[in-house]
Amino acid sequence: MSGDSVETFLFDGHEPSLLPAGKNWKLVWNDEFDGTELDTSKWGFRLNFWGRRFKTYTDQGVILDGKGNVEIHLLEKDGDFFSAQLQTGANSFDAPCVRQKNPWGQHDIWPLGDIEKPRFMHRYGYYEVRCKFQRQPGWWSAFWLQSPSIGTAYEPAYCGIECDIMECFTPGEVTSGNIFGGYGRQFREDARINYKLEGGPDDWHRFGVDWSEDGYVFYCDGRETVRTSKYVSKVEQFILLTTECQGYRSGNMDKPSEALSGAVLPDCFKVDYVRVFDAV
Repeated sequence: MSGDSVETFLFDGHEPSLLPAGKNWKLVWNDEFDGTELDTSKWGFRLNFWGRRFKTYTDQGVILDGKGNVEIHLLEKDGDFFSAQLQTGANSFDAPCVRQKNPWGQHDIWPLGDIEKPRFMHRYGYYEVRCKFQRQPGWWSAFWLQSPSIGTAYEPAYCGIECDIMECFTPGEVTSGNIFGGYGRQFREDARINYKLEGGPDDWHRFGVDWSEDGYVFYCDGRETVRTSKYVSKVEQFILLTTECQGYRSGNMDKPSEALSGAVLPDCFKVDYVRVFDAV
């Protein structure tokens, strides 16, 4: 990690942001998770996986603790595990097939159902989260950006990308970087980096990305971790704050991983705030 300088953005009654120095920043969207209920004008739930209801995604277990934090809990019932995925927009992941008859007999793949109207989409800026990670192995947490049209054109700049600002697959370790071109054979990635976190399991951490027309610069706790100028998205993207249970994407997609089966509850991924700034 490099030691590039940052500036502190004070937020009355809440923890400050750490922003890249050298730019004038303006807050354009945020959730401080005050109160006792999730603000559904800002967040929806991802419940589908490639157009089909996914067993392990849920709209349950999301709790505001009354202290300005949201907790996304790992849930278990009859040997199966569930956790929530929050998002401010949607795409074909989220649009289930309506299974109505069509002249070509393609009832399983077309037409797709309705895609929800985005709650918040944005282009460029600094995207930041302050969070505390899950303790148990077998499930992961992430803060990322996704395009509503990823993979629909040859050039990722015009259909958007997946920008993984933070993924924690293993407690104490973090991955960040970009995925371009969709999720099929054109799957490509750049600036993918893995690193260990400083401190212990009770520590809070800040993660962010400065997305501009020149590229992406990723940060952890105010220090640059990696950057790239390759395949910069020129389209608006939405925010995701997610968790996922391991194991359910393999085999018959119906069983947790061995590590997850041994998880001790309660366990949660806790978030203090999500903020978006524009350089002005």
